[in-house]
Order: sequence, then C-alpha cells, then structure tokens
Amino acid sequence: MTDGPGSGGGGPRATGERSLSVGGSVSVAITGDGAEVVMLPAETVRWAKEVEAPPGEGNLPGPASGVFVGRAAELAELRRFLTGELRTGAGEAAVTRVAGTRVIHGLGGIGKTTLALHYAHTFRRTYTLVWWINATSTKQIVAGLAGIATRLCPHWATTTGVQERAAWAIRWLQWHPGWLLVFDNVEDPADLRHYLGMLPDGHHLATSRTATGWHAVAPTMPLGLLDPDAATGLLCTLALGAECAPTPRQRRDAAALAAELGYLPLALEQAGAYLFETGTPLGEYRAMLGQVIDTTVGGIDPERTIAAVWRHTLTVIERRNPQAITLLDAMAWLAPDVIPRTLLAPLCPDARTLGEALGALHAYNMIAYSADRRSVSVHRLVQTVLRSRPPGKGSGGYPPGRQDAERLLQRAADDDTGSPPWERLLPHAIAITESTPPGTPASIETANVLQALAEYQDGEGRNAHTVGLRTAALAHYEQLLGDSHPQTLTSRQGLAGAYQDAGDPDRAIPLYEAALALCEETLGDAHPRTLAGRNDLANAYTDAGNPARAVPLLEATLAQSEKLLGDIHAHTLIHRNNLANAYKAAGDLARAIPLYETTLRQSEETLGVTHPDTLISRNNLAGAYKAAGDLVRAIPLYEATLGQRQHVLGEMHPHTLNSRHNLANAYRAAGDLARAIPLYETTLAQREHVLGETHPHTLISRDNLADALRAARAPRRPDSTNP
Repeated sequence: MTDGPGSGGGGPRATGERSLSVGGSVSVAITGDGAEVVMLPAETVRWAKEVEAPPGEGNLPGPASGVFVGRAAELAELRRFLTGELRTGAGEAAVTRVAGTRVIHGLGGIGKTTLALHYAHTFRRTYTLVWWINATSTKQIVAGLAGIATRLCPHWATTTGVQERAAWAIRWLQWHPGWLLVFDNVEDPADLRHYLGMLPDGHHLATSRTATGWHAVAPTMPLGLLDPDAATGLLCTLALGAECAPTPRQRRDAAALAAELGYLPLALEQAGAYLFETGTPLGEYRAMLGQVIDTTVGGIDPERTIAAVWRHTLTVIERRNPQAITLLDAMAWLAPDVIPRTLLAPLCPDARTLGEALGALHAYNMIAYSADRRSVSVHRLVQTVLRSRPPGKGSGGYPPGRQDAERLLQRAADDDTGSPPWERLLPHAIAITESTPPGTPASIETANVLQALAEYQDGEGRNAHTVGLRTAALAHYEQLLGDSHPQTLTSRQGLAGAYQDAGDPDRAIPLYEAALALCEETLGDAHPRTLAGRNDLANAYTDAGNPARAVPLLEATLAQSEKLLGDIHAHTLIHRNNLANAYKAAGDLARAIPLYETTLRQSEETLGVTHPDTLISRNNLAGAYKAAGDLVRAIPLYEATLGQRQHVLGEMHPHTLNSRHNLANAYRAAGDLARAIPLYETTLAQREHVLGETHPHTLISRDNLADALRAARAPRRPDSTNP
C-alpha cells in the first residue's frame, strides 16, 4: 500500500506497510446513533450539532422553466413516495418511511432535472435544508456536500479542505433531520450507496440517464415523454405566450410539430423559445424543420431531434448576437453545470457585452442561470450536439469552441491573485480531458494546467483521482516535447504514481520502467532523478507483491544515494525507509526493524517530528513491531501517528485513513474489540467517501469490518479450566 508524499516526479516516493490484512479474529463495538461514522475535532463536531440552518436555506438553481405542464401525476407520486406510507406486502401493516429515496431516470432531454427542480422549489419550505448537488462523479458529490459547510459554517470552512468540509456536512445532516438532497445526473448508481446508508433522516432525490443498476441502491421512477395533449399545450404556451389562446389552426400546427419533435420536453422548450422570439408561425417552422422522427425505426433519437432544432436556433442567435455563439461553443466543452460568469468573461470585451450575450442564449433556452446569476448551465444534450461539429477552415484542427475553452481554463489557472480557484476549475478541466475529440492539437499551456490541477488534488490526498488529468497532460507533453524531455518524464512518473495510489500497480509498473530507462539513458545511472525513478519502480514491485525484485533495486539505490547525497539527505531517508519496507514485505523482519528504527530517528532529527515522511517512518516501524508480535511497542506508535496525521494532514487524507485502519488492526490483535470496531467503521465510511466503493483499500476495509462483525457475534468458547 502506498503511504507517502505526492508523486510529482521530482523526488522519490516513500511507501508504507501492507497492513490491510483480511481475516482473523476480530471484536466490534458499534455506536447506535452513528456518532463514530465521521471523526472530526471536538469543536467542529459541536458546531455541526449547534449550527442551525435559516428557514428556507438551500442552493437551488433558478426554476428551469417558467412553464411546468404534463407532469402533475409524477410530481404527486414523488411527494407521496417521499413522505407517505408504503405497504411491505399483501395483508401487512403500512410502514412509514422515516427517509424517502427516489431516482428519476429517462432519456436525455426528457425533463428529469426539471421535475426534480420543480419538486424542490414547490416543497422547499417543508424541509430544514434543500441542497442541490451535481452528481456526475464522486468528486462532484464531495464538492457539493462541502458547500453545505461553506454556507452554514463559513468561519471554519474557509480554513480547511474540501474533504473535511464534506465530513462536517455529513455530520450536520446526521444531527438535523428533515432535509432534502437532490443528486442531479448520477452516472454510476454505486456513487450514491454510501450516502444513502449514512444519511437516513432526510429525503434523497436523484436524476439519472441510467436505468439499470439501481435495484440494490434505491427505488426508481421512469420518466417518459410528455403525452400529446400536454406537449401541444406546452408548445402553444411557449410559442404564443401564456396570455394568448391558440386558434384551432395554431393548435393543430402545434400538435403536428410536437409529434415531429417526439414529445421531447427539451426540444419543445427550445422550439417554443425560437418561435416566441422570432414570431415564426408554427406551420412555417415545422416546414423549416423537416422530418425529425424516423417512424420506420421507432422511438425517438434525442440527439438528432435537438440537432434539428438547434440548427435554426443558432442561425437566429448568431444574427442577433454573434458573441453569444462564441460563448456557447466554448461552454460545449466545459462541465455543463456551474460555469462561472467570471470564467467566460475573457471571451467578451466587457461585462455588459457578456450579459447581453448570455441574455440572448437564455432567451432561446440554450442556457439556464443559477439563482444568483453568477453562473450558468447548459444542457448535456445540447453540449453533445455542439461537440459533434467538425473543425472549420482556418481553425487549426480545433472543433468550434474547443480552443476557447482551453484558453479560458489557462486564463483562470493563471489568476494573478496567486490563489487560483482550483476546486471550481476541476470539473471543467476534467470535462475538457474527457471530451477531447481525435485529432485535437496538443497544447503545452493546457498540459501545464492539467498537471497543476492534478498536483493540487495530490496535495489534498486525492492522487488516486488524478489519472484522467495526468493521462491527458502526458499525451500533450509526449506529442510536443518528446518522450525524454524532463517535463514528459515528470508527467509519466506522476501518472504511474496515480495508478499506484489507485491500487493498480500493474499499470504503474510499465510507466515507471519506461521512465527509469529514459532517465538512465539521458541523465546517467547515478543522477538523483534516476535514483528516484529506481526507488519508485521498486515500490511498485513491492505493492504488486514482488519484493524479490524490489530489494536489489532498493539496496543499490540506497548505496548510491548515501554516496551521492549523504547519509541523512531527505531522499536517502526515503530510500532507507523503502528498503526496510521491502525487507518486511519479504518477511525479513530482522533486517527491516533496525532499518526502520534508524530511519525514524534520523527523520525526527533532520525533518522534524511531524514531517509527513517522519510520520510514514513511524507508521512503518509500528507495523514492523506488530508483525513481530510486539504490540506493546506498536500500539503507542500507531496512536501517536494517527493523532499527528489528523493534525497535520486532516481527518480525510488517505494517510490518516491508513493510520486509523492500522490502529484498528493493532487493537484487534490485542483483543481490544471495543476500540477496534468504531475505527473499522469510520475507516470504511471515509474510504468509500474519499477513494470510492471499489478501490482496493475500500474493499479490504469492508472485508475486515465484516469479519469483525462476525467475530463480535460469535459466542464465547468456555474456558477449559473454568467451565
């Protein structure tokens, strides 16, 4: 298990012990009220209990549409399910749900978000808090929860990281029942399981295009197309105005057009906005549109339908405000939600021009404003259609808007305040990496931003989540700088470290091997960077369960480092720690323990008692003592390391989680079940939160907790000497 500093590529990585064992005799003590699920300093826990939300508190976007028709039955069903009684089976008594959960799923553009938003606005006064979370990924869910802490406890939230803020928010939600969380656009049902289990005292409402995988997570409500009468009425209202009654001919034309658009709400809303803004007659627009639905195939293709509407809408918007098209093209490549106006501002000469361009897009229903109008969103289906256009002449190979999006990201990252808003930029950087079309030119500036964002996440203890950013950055560097350029080597080693931290040493090893070969070829066998590369490769071998390959590499590396850098250089200490780690993995405790003891003493003297590398050495020495059966010396070291990591790194840093798990293992080995199980439970909850449901460390935590629970329930065997 990697348990060391970030892997930017400039220095060696220190690694920790493989202490996440599975199986064995375990005892458990479970808190009844969940108070041990999230561990925070006592003062912040008190704030989570005592801070109250103002009446009507929430962060809801503005209503998605001023018109809401055809979904009254679905809205009523949502309300009944979330607040009503459900029967458990024929003839059984009704069971009241303390907390309700519902997932709305359906096609893109079908109106899932609109329905969820309308529900939230309609019933917001019945909840203690209504919080909207963009839930495309676990990172966005964590960031969304962290926003609760920022809103309710700003004096503390501004001084801590996103993981700690999210942990505080979970604790607040546990203390204050009666809230509504809306998870919009969930792509993986497993992303929600953890939160539904930890937060039972409120309502959860989710939207998703995914129809499968929910059976073990939450009940679903499929959302279909609007019925013909509702679709026709919506189109008439949008096209003619709410105060204007349609003529019989207008209603017939609206019915025909609604059918052509497949009764898809998003297409109806965009067509209606076009008709209202331009005054185009319904029948004439239908002729302009041509046939959209291919009835020979059956069903509706949302992308094709939106593309048909979009072509005419963009033509009109471009005549009215060309700057609006520039903005929309750039937004196509960013994350769809919470696009700050300040991020878009460089595309316009001044704030007034920006406001007018956004106003034109809003008038045609191409974007939506946030409640405070500081950010905008664009529908994912619109983005898909916009991204499908080929590069134009003179574009340098960039599709429309792509280069502008990259430049906006670069400009924001170069914020001259000296503190770029990294968390705000992350979803947009990730969207740019995930939406890169084949043949898009490489850019050093873009690569540097992606690399910087990855390093920021690494510093926050989330290196395992940087694989996508680092992969994209490396592709840029390789194309423009070549395989052996120092920046390319740094990037390749960083990607290898991300794979290793994600629990995938098999993908890390080839990258480390390639980087080491190039270092040896270009820098020489004894260059500090070569030594660092050899160290990192050996660590990956150890993590992959092959210490026999790691030991010779690390022995040679340590000898060269001592000669080149000195006995107590920081890199030498790391190499010594990692050699001890390889000895321990090989079962050679007689050589591992003295080496760990020497490294810890030198680290404390050279780096300080609470330096992250010193904490690694202390953790590893404790692990070696435990492996040797010396719990009397192991447990105090584990306890000291956990306390120091909580203080230095924070409650949710992966290294802190490792320490908590290691201490639980030591308590278990000592037979102290009352202290072991709360730590196991806490570690599992936090690993699900930080690393994800399927990370190897999460799986090990889950297995160990299950073993512990079984052991706690097992009857005691009678003492043979005292029956």
